[in-house]
Amino acid sequence: MAKNRAEDEVDLTTWIGREESTRDVVGPTPVAALHATLDYPVEPVPPGMPLPPLWHWLYFLPLHRQSELGPDGHPERGGFLPPVPLPRRMWAGGQFEFRSPLRVGDDVVRTSTIENVVPKQGRTGPLVFVTVRHEVRSNGATDPAVVEHHDIVYRAEKKPGEVEPAPTAAASGASWQRAVVPDDVLLFRYSALTFNGHRIHYDRRYVTEVEGYPGLIVHGPLLATLLLDLVRRNAPDADVATFRFRAVRPTFDLHPFQVNGDPGENGTVRLWSQDHEGWLTMDAVATLR
Repeated sequence: MAKNRAEDEVDLTTWIGREESTRDVVGPTPVAALHATLDYPVEPVPPGMPLPPLWHWLYFLPLHRQSELGPDGHPERGGFLPPVPLPRRMWAGGQFEFRSPLRVGDDVVRTSTIENVVPKQGRTGPLVFVTVRHEVRSNGATDPAVVEHHDIVYRAEKKPGEVEPAPTAAASGASWQRAVVPDDVLLFRYSALTFNGHRIHYDRRYVTEVEGYPGLIVHGPLLATLLLDLVRRNAPDADVATFRFRAVRPTFDLHPFQVNGDPGENGTVRLWSQDHEGWLTMDAVATLR
């Protein structure tokens, strides 16, 4: 089988097994700032407060020098992540185990490993899927508090007249629902909190003229955070054990969207987001202890 052009210059699979570690301290200010961004009342964040699930994304931020950033606002390819020569990069999905809480004041270490690199030929051209495993440990513990599998997809430039896959209708009649207005300020604040320089989330000229999308793209991690936040709002005592999500379709800032949830049997909660036309944009499942 012939290799596609994403593999021509370098064998990307040689990145499998690469590892790096990052240290941080779970400070209170990012927690208070995300509370404000999600429209909660701003209250003091005491030492020892457990982080809501997925809020570890406020830490271990990518502190690359300005001169190291590429034209899309991401770091130049290479280094820890493989140098995939495809310009469009998106968060495809993730899986999480929340084994024990991370708390404000904890000293934390995240160990990241390239678990897999899979080049494929898609309907619209070459694709490369990269899976990174993150393990987060606190206060010198041997066992990780959080285990995360982060799935990234790289795609070729959008071609004129390229047709996106047919959308999937979202389920109706959810037990929990919340409407969200994804304005520029919300996207900017989340980008700032996560130090995310990817221009598709805040640079309208870039995302429309260069990458060919109709509007700013709502961050995949922000959508996932809003889905688990829906659990928190409707079942505040719930203890999330696992979570997995899959990005189905981009969500743009042009219209309000909706997050939905349905508690099921055996502690499972089905979660999903939909755009203003009712198309499914993210599909997820949480399990509760």
